[in-house]
Amino acid sequence: MRQVVVLSLLVATYFVGFTPFDSLAAEPKLTKPERVGMSSERLERIGIVMRKLIDEEKIPGTVTLVARKGKVVHFEANGLRDVERGLPMQTDTIFRLYSQTKPVTGAAVMILFEEGRFLLTDPISKYLPEFAEMRVYVGEKDGVMLTEPAAPITIQHLLTHTSGLTYDFLPNPVAKMYYENGVVGGAHQIGSLQEGMKSGQVLSLKSLAEWSELAATMPLVAQPGTKWNYGVGMDVLGRLVEVVSGKSYGEFLQERLFDPLGMVDTGFYVPKEKLDRFAANYMPSAEGKMQLFDDPQNSPYAIPPNLEMGGSGLVGTVGDYLRFAQMLVNKGEYEGVRIMGRKTVEFMVSNHLTPGFPDDPLTSLYGFMTEGGRSWGVGFGITGLVVTNPATHGLPVSKGVFGWGGAASTDFWIDHEEQLVGIVHTQLLPSGTYPTEPLMKLTTYQALID
Repeated sequence: MRQVVVLSLLVATYFVGFTPFDSLAAEPKLTKPERVGMSSERLERIGIVMRKLIDEEKIPGTVTLVARKGKVVHFEANGLRDVERGLPMQTDTIFRLYSQTKPVTGAAVMILFEEGRFLLTDPISKYLPEFAEMRVYVGEKDGVMLTEPAAPITIQHLLTHTSGLTYDFLPNPVAKMYYENGVVGGAHQIGSLQEGMKSGQVLSLKSLAEWSELAATMPLVAQPGTKWNYGVGMDVLGRLVEVVSGKSYGEFLQERLFDPLGMVDTGFYVPKEKLDRFAANYMPSAEGKMQLFDDPQNSPYAIPPNLEMGGSGLVGTVGDYLRFAQMLVNKGEYEGVRIMGRKTVEFMVSNHLTPGFPDDPLTSLYGFMTEGGRSWGVGFGITGLVVTNPATHGLPVSKGVFGWGGAASTDFWIDHEEQLVGIVHTQLLPSGTYPTEPLMKLTTYQALID
């Protein structure tokens, strides 16, 4: 069931080494870990735990990276990027980022926020009038849907998944309506990959404006600001960026983030000349091994999408995402380029959930994805998880760690206290099938010696 759910979002050997980039981006230079207070010997455990999963044929391969105090101390490729063709994972492999797109969208919104284009307390209907008269689903009676008027959805609600919007794959009645009406969050996957999916309507959509208007016809799952519900809010925010900036969402990202940061391999599709670096995407087979889900040579990601989705649309490399993440660790600056102000980044990575929220607000997502698992000791910032209590969270990380991941098991986090970036990318749907992210965090933090 979990495998089918994730689709709507959207024999392994191993290889260890560093492969020069064939893109225009310079390969990050490695620094001896001891120079920035980390152990070379202990960092080797990252590769050991990843290769164990690869040898067990659970995941195809990984690219892992750790940077501390602005210096890259670990950057390693293991396993295969394409099992069927026997192609090794490389440090410049291109991955489907899925929901790891969301923090990029958060940064785009904060750039415009800094310019005074809006306040986060503004109702989204001020800019997208289709959201002016929303309703909240409250149940059914005699087969008739019951709703009540919704309070205004603010921009901050959208940024923190407290807007009442949902996703088509989640287990609630409104999600079923999304599914039946084609309100989905994965432009590259829409319709073609699921027989019987009733999303033909969305195939005709040519713009985020049309998609946003369709999404606004759906009821909310809760009153805005009252509950954390994973949903399409970041895609709505992509449309907000378009309205406020006067540019397409992709153009804005290119001009304000990707070009300034030198993220040369990040975008909404993989150009033909880069397809040889694009990883295959897998999902678990009935035997617990892997089966191919998306062949990189015949992938929907090889074609520019009609909809540039702010919640799930990007592809990119670990090296590119390092530049974005390091900018956040540096509180808005990277290699002399200022993207955001210091206080804006600090605000972005703070916990934005009010005291009325529980200590495990994201359990509604993680419990569903991991069949009953809980997510203690966390809150939520601007488009990313924030660790509020490492002890109950279950990992020896710092309070305030901020990060997020994608449906195909890509994850990143930043830690301002330790001046740390961690990234682990593979390509296996759904995220959480195997613990690549917690293992990456554990083996990174145990390597800190100063």
